[in-house]
Amino acid sequence: MAGTPGHPFNGTSHSEMLRFTVIRLGLALLTLVTVSLVAFFMTWVAGDPAIAIAGDTASAEDIAAVRDHYGLDRPLGVQYVDWASRALRGDFGMSFHFDRPVADMLADRLPVTLRLALSSILFAICIAIPLGVLAAVYNNTIIDRAALTFAILGQAIPTFWFALMMMIFFGITLRWLPISGGGSWKHYVMPTIALGYFAMPVLMRLTRAGMLEALDSDYIRTARAYGLPARSVLFRHALRNAILPVVALAAVQFGFMLGGSIVIETVFSLPGIGWLGYDAILRGDLPVVQAILLLVASFYVVLTFLSDLLNAAIDPRLRRVRVG
Repeated sequence: MAGTPGHPFNGTSHSEMLRFTVIRLGLALLTLVTVSLVAFFMTWVAGDPAIAIAGDTASAEDIAAVRDHYGLDRPLGVQYVDWASRALRGDFGMSFHFDRPVADMLADRLPVTLRLALSSILFAICIAIPLGVLAAVYNNTIIDRAALTFAILGQAIPTFWFALMMMIFFGITLRWLPISGGGSWKHYVMPTIALGYFAMPVLMRLTRAGMLEALDSDYIRTARAYGLPARSVLFRHALRNAILPVVALAAVQFGFMLGGSIVIETVFSLPGIGWLGYDAILRGDLPVVQAILLLVASFYVVLTFLSDLLNAAIDPRLRRVRVG
């Protein structure tokens, strides 16, 4: 068994997986370094942060004092190295506006955003996969067209408009759900649906495409010829292979939701990092904006890296295609 070509426990397979992991890890680290550079320098594009802190009416002496106090008068390269080295230790500096450690502010707000993103991606998956399977099984029928229409609406309808309509109907008219805050699970129902519905269409279409390809493959025809039950053919064989790209995309979508929740958090007044980032941008709170950009991008890169490893572990062909 150990010598069987392509077997998961064979030496060649181990070597391919190790090489694939090292290369993907190197790309992930390079991406994180690039993101840190962008996060640090992009925040200076909007203008001098010393002026934003001191105010437009501040004198030149006051602005100079602010620069000296926060170390903004040092060369940008020196400031970046100092900021990046502290960020690696979890120290993102002090908020200019609230005069609190940015790390503490993120720790207070991050659980809210994580709960929203996790519940949203689970909602999207629970709707998208069954709908995609149903559309593939009943391809080119009214069921397929109805599923595709439902998916298209998810991307066509602006998220904030959909959120506002739910607030009016379920929150104000029916009074079933609270329209703002984050004190209980009920506060997350409408935000979860609004954010999850936007992510659902792409997962649904990918599931449908993967299922159509799988159902038309030779091994599925062989399984049917052997008289295997239709349920077994559909779920144990076709869906198992069609789900691979969906896993990777779901991880990427989860990372996107962490950064893309700013609109939903603002509409529903959820005290997450999205709302914190929006507030920090308005106030010119440079350390908070930098930390949120770096944190969200890090989540995105790590989740993409893990999804690549998971797919490569499940399907050995991906190791050779992406590495060779």
